[in-house]
Amino acid sequence: MSAQLIPQIALERRAGGEIVACFEAHSVGLGKLSPGAAERVKTLRTGLPLRTLSSDAGGINKEMHGLVRRLARHGLLEYRLSGAGGEDGVVIEPQRPDYWPQAPQLRNADILVLSRFAYLRRRGKDMVLESPLAGALFKIDDPKVVSMLATLASPQCVGRLRRELDFPADELLALLLDSRILFKLASARASGLRSEEGDESLILWDFHDLLFHARSTQGRHANPLGGVYPYAGVIAPLPAVRPRWPGKRIDLRRLSHTHARAVSPAAKLLGRRRSTRSFDDRRPITLAEIARFLDTAARVGPRRRGKLDPGKDGATIGYAARPYPSGGASYELELYLAVDKCEGLASGFYHYDAGRHALTAIAVDARALEALFTGAEIAMGTPAVPQVLITIAARFGRVAWKYSSIAYALILKDVGVLMQTLYLVASDMGLGGCAIGSVNIDLFERMTGIEFHVEGPIGQFALGRAAPNEARGRR
Repeated sequence: MSAQLIPQIALERRAGGEIVACFEAHSVGLGKLSPGAAERVKTLRTGLPLRTLSSDAGGINKEMHGLVRRLARHGLLEYRLSGAGGEDGVVIEPQRPDYWPQAPQLRNADILVLSRFAYLRRRGKDMVLESPLAGALFKIDDPKVVSMLATLASPQCVGRLRRELDFPADELLALLLDSRILFKLASARASGLRSEEGDESLILWDFHDLLFHARSTQGRHANPLGGVYPYAGVIAPLPAVRPRWPGKRIDLRRLSHTHARAVSPAAKLLGRRRSTRSFDDRRPITLAEIARFLDTAARVGPRRRGKLDPGKDGATIGYAARPYPSGGASYELELYLAVDKCEGLASGFYHYDAGRHALTAIAVDARALEALFTGAEIAMGTPAVPQVLITIAARFGRVAWKYSSIAYALILKDVGVLMQTLYLVASDMGLGGCAIGSVNIDLFERMTGIEFHVEGPIGQFALGRAAPNEARGRR
């Protein structure tokens, strides 16, 4: 297996020996190299065999090992497996910045099967093998590898695959196993493939739900994400207001004006709602305001227990209502507060315990907290971070335990309802808020230690005291 720079990356050696990776308008410093190592860097354009590198070796090899690992951490490398004839049969493209190919040892008697989350699709003229659980995707050019994958729809022993695959089978199978595209069974007669594949939380996920969650957030893929206008110049944008349907119209404006003087408080509140992207750091939000905000928008209310649908063995489930509606009264959403500036509350990361109406401090790395704020700042397009950043996370199993095929869709609907609730409470209190569409599920996993498929972020909401020039901001 060899490591190679991804095509859009250029390495430059600056004065003093520093190596810099350049792509688009960005650059990443990679440290200094000796002249001999700097010359060998050129092999990263055509492919550097990983077996030639060792962190224990001295001189140029040790320098190159350090450089390759730094490039890998930044997601700037891809890896190639050559077929029997020396051609590239499989190209491995990292989807997470920290991906590093690992090849665990396999025995002939080991039983492997394809993950139910793995899928093979066309991307341009290539065939790619992916999984939302994997840290990399595999671009496959060898038709024999594709045929081998088809046989792995049912359990296969490694010895048979080694005999039949005209390819470096051990390395490929081990890499697919490490990437969770394949998984190992305890025996060939395993009865429940769904339960054999992972932990109890993973059992609850449907294929399409986990794929949508991993691909519509940041952290577990390398696809473009956010407002990049991918179809500008290809197709005209849809109009802001839908063209009218033909037919007779019933004009409602006269009827609305009849009641114009009797506008309800709720209607006035909806009219005041704005998205606030700049905050007044001379007058930050206070802890008392946060307490009132959370009490109004998210605190647990009445609790009860209820029986499941008839015929479900008489089992019961607990319910804990909150101020907003939730699909099946699941109330699976949790709030985590990253605090930058708040009078009466130290900067840090907190979980809102809605049942006890309390904040619990969570120890996190300062760099991770900074990355969380930076992501929100970039997403909002502002020059400063919000005073408080609320991450809305979901306990996925709470919904998936009951609902099939629609679990993730229900969670997204619940997030939308909660977002509007947060907006309205902020407006009612004279505070500023802004919904944020992108969120990094890998970063949240590293901060909390919770696997991304157990409890993970779905959205974010910036909160604070609006800057004076934001009083009449965007809606």
